[in-house]
Amino acid sequence: MYSSRRRQLEITVSSNPVIRAILERLPALRLPAWYVGGGAIAQTVWNSLHGFAPTYGINDYDIVYFNSDDLTKTAEDAAEATIVASVDVGTARLDVTNEARVHTWYEQRFGRPLSPYRSTEHAIATWPTTATSVGVRSDDNGFKVCAPFGLTDLFAMVVRPNVTLVSQATYDAKAERWRQIWPRLTVLPWPTR
Repeated sequence: MYSSRRRQLEITVSSNPVIRAILERLPALRLPAWYVGGGAIAQTVWNSLHGFAPTYGINDYDIVYFNSDDLTKTAEDAAEATIVASVDVGTARLDVTNEARVHTWYEQRFGRPLSPYRSTEHAIATWPTTATSVGVRSDDNGFKVCAPFGLTDLFAMVVRPNVTLVSQATYDAKAERWRQIWPRLTVLPWPTR
């Protein structure tokens, strides 16, 4: 079942010209442990399931990578500039993050400390929902998927909180925005303990 969902995901995200350009051009840059992921992947799938244009409602495209050898903002900005110059995505906004350095700014931005991530895959496993905790990339061996919670919620259009890191306020805000754009989503409430 997972392999058929994985193939369905590959076909669906390849219909989005921005994601397709990223998947075609990023391998040549040799960015360590990179993925395009998060909302752009989920929203492309939701667009397909709603019958919308592939890029409808997508604010930005998250590209993540992992380089623990250089945790500077300067290096991350340089990586973003290289990616933007190399991948023609028109007016789409690319948001590039070195997941190895997120712990250096997370507390200041979100008010809670974060232990350093061990890998890009570790970071993806903390993203706000199970459906958006998905990253894809391409390399010499083909299409790769990182989906720590699987792909069931994504294709069932279920928005379920991943309480590993996200706050309820952030989850509720994202879920409400998404429900307005993709009305067939099933948004699950924040769990009570």
